[in-house]
Amino acid sequence: MRIAFVGLGVMGYPMAGHLKAAGHDVTVYNRTTAKAEAWCEKYGGNFAATPATAAENAEIVFSCVGNDDDVRQVILEDNGVLQVIPDGGIIVDHTTASAVVAREVSEAARGKNLGFLDAPLSGGQAGADNGQLTIMVGGDEATFARAEPVMEAYANAITLIGPVGSGQLTKMVNQICAAGVLQGLSEGLHFAQRADLDIEKVIGAISRGAAQSWQMENRWKTMVNNEFEFGFAVEWMRKDLKIALEAAAGNGASLEMTRLIDGFYAEVEDLGGRRWDTSSLIARLEK
Repeated sequence: MRIAFVGLGVMGYPMAGHLKAAGHDVTVYNRTTAKAEAWCEKYGGNFAATPATAAENAEIVFSCVGNDDDVRQVILEDNGVLQVIPDGGIIVDHTTASAVVAREVSEAARGKNLGFLDAPLSGGQAGADNGQLTIMVGGDEATFARAEPVMEAYANAITLIGPVGSGQLTKMVNQICAAGVLQGLSEGLHFAQRADLDIEKVIGAISRGAAQSWQMENRWKTMVNNEFEFGFAVEWMRKDLKIALEAAAGNGASLEMTRLIDGFYAEVEDLGGRRWDTSSLIARLEK
């Protein structure tokens, strides 16, 4: 298929590469042109000077940018995707953003006979590199059926949750749960250290029971060694939690733990950890 990919960050760069490796005709756009040029040199695709230029002949346009304002800029504003994507095309937004902006873009797309899916990701940079991402999708079944086989190039689990906005709301659930698990794991490891326990034996025992989690299996060793210069950055998690807290203010959900942990992440940022992995919550306990 003719595909445009807008946004070559730590996630978008390898995702666009997987699409090219799957045999699609891929044109990329990135605000930093040098990165788009580097992508083309590595994968052999084409790059464009604007999102609109990238989308001119595309059947599907994927975007993976920073926040709501970035989504509006690359899709809705002058030189945005919506100005030129051919009739009947599809826009798939992989940005972790608000359900509000997802519905806004969907409405604009519908007015131009275009499909739209909000499709945030889970799996981090490693999942993007390995083509093993989890995608939670909001949109209609017909649009999803057309886009799903293409997304399989970089994902191992793709789920249509419900109408537009459902993908973003599900990603909020994901981040709420991940933050809680990481705080619990941080406190557990901190307690074990203060109790002079053999941490490896402790993890070997409890990881086979009800306390087991992906975070435990993949992060416990780096956490106890104070190694955080990798992974999903604290500042990105705080952005995501802010979106969830704002949505909760609108729907009446009580996110007491989430608000508390967001404050803990603010303390991690004060320690110099804005770009540390989210498992760095333990650092504030050991300071």
